[in-house]
Amino acid sequence: MGSPQAKRQRQSSDGEIDTSPLASNPEKLSPVVVFAHGAGAPSSSPWMIRWKDMLREALHAAEVVTFDYPYISGGKKRAPPKAEKLVEFHSEIVKKTAAKFPGHPLILAGKSMGSRVSCMVAGMKEINVSAVVCLGYPLKGINRGIRDETLLELTVPTMFVQGSKDNLCPLEMLEATRKKMKPLSELHVIDGGDHSFKVGKKHLQSKVSTQDEAEDAAVQAIAAFVSKLLEG
Repeated sequence: MGSPQAKRQRQSSDGEIDTSPLASNPEKLSPVVVFAHGAGAPSSSPWMIRWKDMLREALHAAEVVTFDYPYISGGKKRAPPKAEKLVEFHSEIVKKTAAKFPGHPLILAGKSMGSRVSCMVAGMKEINVSAVVCLGYPLKGINRGIRDETLLELTVPTMFVQGSKDNLCPLEMLEATRKKMKPLSELHVIDGGDHSFKVGKKHLQSKVSTQDEAEDAAVQAIAAFVSKLLEG
């Protein structure tokens, strides 16, 4: 299910090999990423900061823009509204980012709820998006029903990264949805990962792996997907 491993491309100043598929021509491709947080934690959370850094490095992004939705900004602890009510605010962030970086491919990324809103924004006619990256897409709602309408309306290539033990997105449900989606989509599964991709210690030991290795494989899969799209 995962994307192919990235090829070795160039050597960095400290002697390490840059394995990102976008390293071969970073100036031409340099995408801009707008990265939305999930329902329970702001853009300043350790998870968001770590993934922001990983995405920027792997995609050789000109910028990775993060922001806080109004309900959680300034340290507020309110419950999130319905995803649909966040689309307007999110879309304004995207429009401002696109205006600031004209000519750069625009990638929308999001964690959980942020990925769902990103997909809604990507469907807006006035916004030109090259791809959407969904990190832990919440396919099942509070009532446990499947929420596939937004995905089925998408026309933008979409990359999914999901934990195999994510109760909010059973893989068989996602695969069934992907078969019905209009655009190209790919799925990278973090084996043993939960909704936030955390893998249990026993599972990691059985695979002779680490949490960092599991996440690095995921971000390299994202880079390979984006590279394939931008190099066309």
